[in-house]
Amino acid sequence: MAKDSLISGSFWEDYSQKVQDRMNNPKFMGEITEEEAKEKGCKLIVADFGAESCGDAVRLYWLVDEKTNIIKEAKFRSFGCGTAIASSDTMAELCVGKTVDQAVKITNIDVEKAMRDDPNTPAVPPQKMHCSVMAYDVIKAAAAQYKGIDPEHFEDEIIVCECARVSLGTIKEVIRLNDLKTVEEITQYTKAGAFCKSCIRPGGHEKREYYLEDILASTRAEMEQEKLSKMADSHKQGDNFEELNTIGQFKMVEAIIDEEIRPMLMMDGGDLDIVDIRKSDDGKTDIYIRYLGACSGCASGSTGTLFAIEAVLKENLSPNIRVMPI
Repeated sequence: MAKDSLISGSFWEDYSQKVQDRMNNPKFMGEITEEEAKEKGCKLIVADFGAESCGDAVRLYWLVDEKTNIIKEAKFRSFGCGTAIASSDTMAELCVGKTVDQAVKITNIDVEKAMRDDPNTPAVPPQKMHCSVMAYDVIKAAAAQYKGIDPEHFEDEIIVCECARVSLGTIKEVIRLNDLKTVEEITQYTKAGAFCKSCIRPGGHEKREYYLEDILASTRAEMEQEKLSKMADSHKQGDNFEELNTIGQFKMVEAIIDEEIRPMLMMDGGDLDIVDIRKSDDGKTDIYIRYLGACSGCASGSTGTLFAIEAVLKENLSPNIRVMPI
């Protein structure tokens, strides 16, 4: 099928030509059988990984020479969008000819950069970065299967900052747990990058495989994708909001407030409590709130702030919600 029949229009300007080509003509899509593995004297590895955030999944096939641990052949099957196909195709190509230990060092950043037309222009829009993350995760799954260990073991083995001996797994975990947004914060929490600084970004006196800037960007992208997934789940759950009992409604309201409203209020020194949820005679669901901190004496608590809170809850849960400050 011609490429133009599949992809056209300004929408695709955010995708590199390499990505578009691999979407339509993947070179490594397919399967490898046990019979083929025996014929070539290699061990067959079949690993699966699925991304709960988007429903995509990928299956990776490796033929590994057990004498040298070199991946002689790689193929994949993708169950997802075109970007997932392009990322998986690139990932499979990057694996061929490497040892298993070398392949597990291929990151989502390597996959994305390999799909770029221009070194300084991202190959895919930010919301599609999770597809290259999925490629990275299935490599870990395949390597773990070959070695007979847990996939998470690899992140603890990879040392990003030699000076402070901080691993990739530790850095990613600290970013997530503390919602870190800058390299300086990573250094404050872990000491990574505090000494020779070679691990912060390319250009230091020693070349590194992993840089704090890239790790931060990819981890933040994963976190944002997870956040969007949770919001989507909230929308789906919101269809049944009216049918829930008071406890169920309270939990859903609290979740939306924690995600969308409370951070905004706390920036100005305020907060709120959910006091009660009641069904009114006119069919509305009345949510009674009490403002705390700076919000308790704020004039907009009964106007702008109140309208904003009500709008968020209506959008995410039910148009029949009414917010009542007490």
